[in-house]
Amino acid sequence: MYSEKVMDHFQNPRNVGEIEGASGVGTVGNAKCGDIMRMYLDIDEDTQIIREAKFKTFGCGAAVATSSMATELVKGKTVEEALKITNKAVMEALDGLPPVKVHCSLLAEEAIHAALWDYAEKHHIKIEGLQKPKSDISEEEETEEW
Repeated sequence: MYSEKVMDHFQNPRNVGEIEGASGVGTVGNAKCGDIMRMYLDIDEDTQIIREAKFKTFGCGAAVATSSMATELVKGKTVEEALKITNKAVMEALDGLPPVKVHCSLLAEEAIHAALWDYAEKHHIKIEGLQKPKSDISEEEETEEW
């Protein structure tokens, strides 16, 4: 049912925790399944490169795995590059997710966006292409196929 990569990121999650004084913090959830994901980003103000990413997730194994993978994918990226990381990219990096767990990858994508939005708000900047994130991922988005 789950790929080896999903199981590895669930059993040995990377980047768990908080970043004190984070550049941006984003929290998103899914009311239907109860998953809540919070992502912390440390962004270099001069280069806009993400130096560090951490997460805290309350949820199922797939939610933990997608959070872990999302932090791995954003580290070392510029803000603009991180903004382009989609739920599909997270799923591909994990070698796929069962259809009923696609919403976990959507949470990961939205958590990245929420943390970037917080960063932009704190620094009074506009990040091209960034829209105000949703705090709750709706059911209709869960049906997106991979």
